[in-house]
Amino acid sequence: MEGKLSSVAKNFTPSPIQELSQLAQRCNAINLAEGFPDFPAPPCIKEAAVSAINNDFNQYRHVQGICDQLALKMKKTHGLDVNPLTDIAICCGQSEAFAAAIFSIINQGDEVLLFDPCYETYEGCITLAGGIPVYVALEPPQWTLDPEKLMSSFTSRTKAIVLNRCPKLLSAEVFEVRIQVKNPHNPTGKVFSRDELEIIAEGCRRWDCVALTDEVYEYITYDNQKHETIAKLPGMQERTIITSSLSKTFSVTGWRIGWAIAPASAASAIQNIHIRITDSAPAPFQEAALTALRSPIEYFETLRGVGSGRMEYELKRDFCMKLLGSVGFRIQFKPQGSLFLFAELPKDCLLSDVEYVEELIKQAGVVVVPGRGFFHGNESCKYQKRYIRVAFCKSEATLNAAAQKFGELINAKACPKILY
Repeated sequence: MEGKLSSVAKNFTPSPIQELSQLAQRCNAINLAEGFPDFPAPPCIKEAAVSAINNDFNQYRHVQGICDQLALKMKKTHGLDVNPLTDIAICCGQSEAFAAAIFSIINQGDEVLLFDPCYETYEGCITLAGGIPVYVALEPPQWTLDPEKLMSSFTSRTKAIVLNRCPKLLSAEVFEVRIQVKNPHNPTGKVFSRDELEIIAEGCRRWDCVALTDEVYEYITYDNQKHETIAKLPGMQERTIITSSLSKTFSVTGWRIGWAIAPASAASAIQNIHIRITDSAPAPFQEAALTALRSPIEYFETLRGVGSGRMEYELKRDFCMKLLGSVGFRIQFKPQGSLFLFAELPKDCLLSDVEYVEELIKQAGVVVVPGRGFFHGNESCKYQKRYIRVAFCKSEATLNAAAQKFGELINAKACPKILY
């Protein structure tokens, strides 16, 4: 059967991250790797899901009420008029919404520019659509972009940009471009400012481009940072596809309820692709989504600050920064949003990111993600093997247990390879 596999399937091989995940499971390691919470979802939306199942909402289903709520949200939050009957496609999570959006705009042989580091599934979607990923490296530690490097990457086949970091300048004449904005950004935690969004919007308007946004962390920002969608800028709503989901905001990453908000023609194309792939998002969770989307504003505020006496995300971020700093990690970019820290290995550490993570699992019983999984460009750049990503969307018990493990290593001086 191996000889019958497609070229795409052959290229989708297991990564070092998957092998480390298996090692972590064998060692029963504390999981600071995967970006999902290990604490309960809000009781009211769990109850809504159970009620939907008990009331037999278990077959193929499209819940128009979700679209109605999303349209109200876009109007209230961003001042955008969205037609809930024509401009919204409900999908199986943001990942499917993003993939369907890519399939709706990318043709065979189109080149797509990606900024490194970037969320790893983008490349897979582009490849499956027949596109060709072309990488433009962002410069650490602030993850800045060289405008000349960007412009020299365009060719006659350039069709899209998957934008994980805002360029400081957009200039020169280029071919038709479609831009994707992940805001806040995974893995670095970058949040786009209004000035940056204005620059991107100028480029979109000038070259008649489509902006494809990933806004799953829209409510998870810190230090008075505020998420804004590029669609609200002049001339942008008619050229923007917004994708998002319930997953991060409501701690239900396994429910797979996401959406795309777009001009009617694009939303229709995305919906048609979704139907041919999965047909319907999970019916009971669509019902529960109505309860989630009607949550009071106080719920969204508690995601960032201390609202209920629990250790909320901004404090979790600061806790992990202090913890990593205590063992020599260099964190030169403080996350402004998302659920992740992207930290550089201690200066004198001779291990690569994968080797470090392997030692961390074995010696401390803690697992994080090697940074190289987010880099796809020039492998000769040494910094691509010098970062790890830490997910801090974990319970207080999990974070305290990880801190205790690090503390035990420091006190015992048991692991000279990873402690400095």
